[in-house]
Amino acid sequence: MNNYTRKDIMRMVAEEDVGFIRLQFTDIFGAMKNVAVTTSHLEKALDNKCMFDGSSIEGFARIEKSDMYLYPDLNTFEIFPWRPQQGKVARLICDVYKYDRTAFESDPRYILKKVVSDAREQGYEFNVGPECEFFLFHTDDDGLPTTITHEKASYFDLGPLDFGENARRDMVLTLEDMGFDIESSHHEVASAQHEIDFKYDEALATADNIMTFKLVVKTIAKRHGLHATFMPKPKYGVHGSGMHINMSLSRDGMNAFADPKDRNGLSREAYYFIGGILRHMKAISFITNPTVNSYKRLVPGYEAPVYIAWSAKNRTPLIRVPASRGEETRIELRNPDPSANPYLALAVCLAAGMEGIRQEILPPESVDANIFEMSGKQREAAGIEALPGSLLEAIREFEKDGFIQEVLGKDLSKKLISAKKEEYRDYRAQVTDWEIQKYLHIM
Repeated sequence: MNNYTRKDIMRMVAEEDVGFIRLQFTDIFGAMKNVAVTTSHLEKALDNKCMFDGSSIEGFARIEKSDMYLYPDLNTFEIFPWRPQQGKVARLICDVYKYDRTAFESDPRYILKKVVSDAREQGYEFNVGPECEFFLFHTDDDGLPTTITHEKASYFDLGPLDFGENARRDMVLTLEDMGFDIESSHHEVASAQHEIDFKYDEALATADNIMTFKLVVKTIAKRHGLHATFMPKPKYGVHGSGMHINMSLSRDGMNAFADPKDRNGLSREAYYFIGGILRHMKAISFITNPTVNSYKRLVPGYEAPVYIAWSAKNRTPLIRVPASRGEETRIELRNPDPSANPYLALAVCLAAGMEGIRQEILPPESVDANIFEMSGKQREAAGIEALPGSLLEAIREFEKDGFIQEVLGKDLSKKLISAKKEEYRDYRAQVTDWEIQKYLHIM
């Protein structure tokens, strides 16, 4: 992690001929926003005096208390490699403060920082490595996105089958220019689907990196005449895009999830952490899978998890324990998708896991068989429940879980419930192409 001072920022801006600084922040739904200032206003920005109208951002502030301030995190300073070499553009990721100069309780970054701080007080550091998938589609004559692709590549294919290979390469190089440690990149299962994995980091840095990652991928795709989408399921009949979250805790510089004496190589903390997440999983899915479209991905037959279980021996459950052990011991939560707000998703996962540790919540027995091949009676006998099957089901589970609501705060929880119920009502009112094709000619 960088350790920049105010003096460092001023020096780099001058030496690198930076002309604009984007003060970035994330709204409650996970969309990146920004206020751009010229270098002549940099000192004002570093003095935390840049304001914006919070009432214009859904879920942020009422009109009568709409003035909000942006507090830049100096360690997030980066220069965009794709912008002009004269009058370069840099960014600072910001925390949001209210008009009275107190932290905005519904700022997603603030919520994650608070949960991370609580875990740190108990002696734990939370490390996260995401696996972000996305599609690259053609645009139309007006430059608008489509779901059209002419490629037929599949898992791990390369050019010339992989039409997006050049774009993906440029994404990787750009990310590395911005300090990312890219571990791998490859074509995914579906045509035009890709994955780029970067090295794990502590939770706040990882959430910041996910937001930056999305911006870079979309920007570089556009420069190649393509549209990059993180929509979980943009096309029927193909695999959707996930954002698997690999998680571990460290204590005193050592991996707290590792225990070589255990048959699975897992410590008691690891089991308790899994137990805490599984206990709250139905409510967590409202945050990790926050759109109507998210639940089109979570269906049998496309590798995405459907059932709430864990295993160290197969990939079908919701949580799996990858084969690496020792300092690389981790758990992988497989249901999140890239439409999730990364700050909120990591916050609820960490909070649920830490509750598991505090209350010593043991998970049920691992399920080492292929869950998709089990009958309904077999799953019932094993006590295996399903994830919510729709956004509405996830909302209802979230409404019942006071603990997860407390993690986000009463105000944000209320805003998310209201907004997502409206989203679901709008979805219910739509007449889709499927309905027309199914019913029009027979009724």
